Amino acid sequence: MQGAVLVAIAAAIGNLLQGWDNATIAGAVLYIKREFHLETQPALEGLVVATSLIGATIITTFSGPVSDAVGRRPMLIASSLLYFAGGLIMLWSPSVAVLLLARLVDGFGVGLAVTLVPVYISETAPPEIRGLLNTLPQFTGSFGMFFSYCMIFYMTLGPRPRWRFMLGVLSIPSLAYLALTVLYLPESPRWLVSKGRMKEARAILQMLRGRDDVSGEMALLVEGLGSGGDTVIEEYVLGPAAAAEADAVAAAGEHHHDTTTSEQQQVTLYGPEQGLSWVAQQVQQGSSVLGSAVELASRQGSMYEQIKDPVVTLLGSVHEKMPAAEGGAVGSARGSTLFPNLGSMLSVAERPGDWDEENVPPNDDLDEEDDEEEYLSDEEGKGALQAPLLSRQSTDVQETKKQQAAGAEGSSSDAMQRYSSVTGGGETASTMGIGGGWQLAWKWTEKVGPDGVKRGGVKRMYLHEDGGDQSSGPGEYVHAAALVSRSMLYTKDNPPETVATKAAAAGPRWRELLEPGVRRALFCGVMIQILQQFSGINGVLYYTPQILDQAGVSVLLASLGLSADSTSILISGLTTLLMLPSIGLAMRLMDVSGRRTLLLWTIPVLIASLVVLIVANVAPMPTTVHAALSTGSVIVYFCCFVMGFGPIPNILCAEIFPTRVRGLCIAICSLTFWLGDIAVTYSLPVMLSSVGLAGVFGFYAVVCCLALIFVYIKVPETKGFPLEVIIEFFNIGAKATPPEHDQQHPQLA
Repeated sequence: MQGAVLVAIAAAIGNLLQGWDNATIAGAVLYIKREFHLETQPALEGLVVATSLIGATIITTFSGPVSDAVGRRPMLIASSLLYFAGGLIMLWSPSVAVLLLARLVDGFGVGLAVTLVPVYISETAPPEIRGLLNTLPQFTGSFGMFFSYCMIFYMTLGPRPRWRFMLGVLSIPSLAYLALTVLYLPESPRWLVSKGRMKEARAILQMLRGRDDVSGEMALLVEGLGSGGDTVIEEYVLGPAAAAEADAVAAAGEHHHDTTTSEQQQVTLYGPEQGLSWVAQQVQQGSSVLGSAVELASRQGSMYEQIKDPVVTLLGSVHEKMPAAEGGAVGSARGSTLFPNLGSMLSVAERPGDWDEENVPPNDDLDEEDDEEEYLSDEEGKGALQAPLLSRQSTDVQETKKQQAAGAEGSSSDAMQRYSSVTGGGETASTMGIGGGWQLAWKWTEKVGPDGVKRGGVKRMYLHEDGGDQSSGPGEYVHAAALVSRSMLYTKDNPPETVATKAAAAGPRWRELLEPGVRRALFCGVMIQILQQFSGINGVLYYTPQILDQAGVSVLLASLGLSADSTSILISGLTTLLMLPSIGLAMRLMDVSGRRTLLLWTIPVLIASLVVLIVANVAPMPTTVHAALSTGSVIVYFCCFVMGFGPIPNILCAEIFPTRVRGLCIAICSLTFWLGDIAVTYSLPVMLSSVGLAGVFGFYAVVCCLALIFVYIKVPETKGFPLEVIIEFFNIGAKATPPEHDQQHPQLA
């Protein structure tokens, strides 16, 4: 996974520049207001800081749809150019008006980076380390702040600190970011697939994953082009094809009618390559962990059950009772090894030649809205399932499959031993694995039409090994839960090679935002961004030197002979330095404990630190004690914030939306982010002068209490899940909520 890690680090430099800008304006504003006589104009002082946020808000309005049209990489290149231009104009800035223009241009660069870097990392990172890599922007942002504070502190020691140089030096690291975006960063493979550029997407995935065999993930990306609003849960017992045939022959000699019934209940599930299939038998719904969770979410029970979001219940059940999903970074390189018994069940045949993935004309006659109602003939459908979905893999992988196929006629235990020996100690070469213990497959379904003719359709399935008992013993059968919905790859008159091109021509659609699952995810994303901003972090960061100066921190370092300005900036720099190990710990825990758990543990600490700040500013106490309590509480607040409420909202918003509308939804969430940021930053000087520090911190504490309640009720755990699977849970959760829907969807009850 070295490729994915290096790409994430390079992309996160954009957030380093944002942190750099935050710290420089926090220090420079001390001197800007003196030169331009803004001490008596707190509103204009706030505007100098908030203008970059206004620019970020303006650019965010367009960034999502534009990035869907031109790609993620060009937008990151534009961000680096805007950073560079803004730095040069700030270096000049002869007047307040020119400074405001410079801050506006700089805000354009900030807005593009903050909005699109988490999206880019989420779309390129493996599921098992996606949280770790998406915490990198928080780390690089804090590192940029620390480095900038060090630079500003050094400048304040001189006789005439130059605020223009403090701000203008931003143009130097922005050139390094420009070089990285132009020369190194690849385009997002998910975006390339959405535009039908399959060969480019395959090459980039091979680089990011460090292997040639990426068929399963390529098929997943194409399936992810739909919003999948018809998702249901089904339960299966999967068995090796050879063992199933032996059981059927043995049963035929004793109970012929039972064999017939068994054959009718068995279905064949197909994988991403020709011949990749296994036998499955559907079992009673609701018997698995997922089925039980849906049943719980659908009932009107206790107050706890009524107020807790069904999506939280569903994803929580998976993480708590399906240990196979807890593979962490170790399992990410192994594909389907988190589903260890499944490898021995695959019967793989030699594949035919390639099909051209890009040069097939799209079918413009297909009405996508009618896909789920259109059924294929038996010959069309099963023939398509047995054809290869993606181009030929490497010779090594192909040779492995041939060796497997050659021994498929043996017993299931022998097949399992051969599979392990061929693939090296059990690390399978299966292309079915899509991360986090999930597998991608398809099944053929049939129904009799009004004309009496039997026709069928194809359903896609996201399979996960259940935590239930295996009645037939380990190694032979696996109990699995499946999220089943209509396939994007297999629809009438729409072969796999044209679906991406057709989806690209259609483009993102605003009406998809009204899909129940998307609407539910969008509400979660917007609300957590609002609560994050009104918890006060950005306002406190921008004005940390002034807040600490009012708290009397100069008393703590009076013996060093530093001025009040130098002391407050030094304390700000030290505070930022303490954030770095906290973010490092968060990076380690993000994919282990999870996003939701980190929020539930860190937000109460935020509340406690704010309460201490209120007490320190209200209760009479010696100046030294007051300064120590205030400084210590601010440090604790910052360190806990960067572990949870800082990075997690952006991580969640980059994970919970489907590919087709991800840009639109991210733009909406980011617009909410920046509007809240503007409100907090612009109002903070006024609040400080009217209600004081105690009133400001009291307001932030109330918001944090509301945030804790919202996270507990509405925010699900997304660690380790492929992006395309997460939205399926929102679809199911949207169906499970209204009790009247139980009659319409009995399979969810």
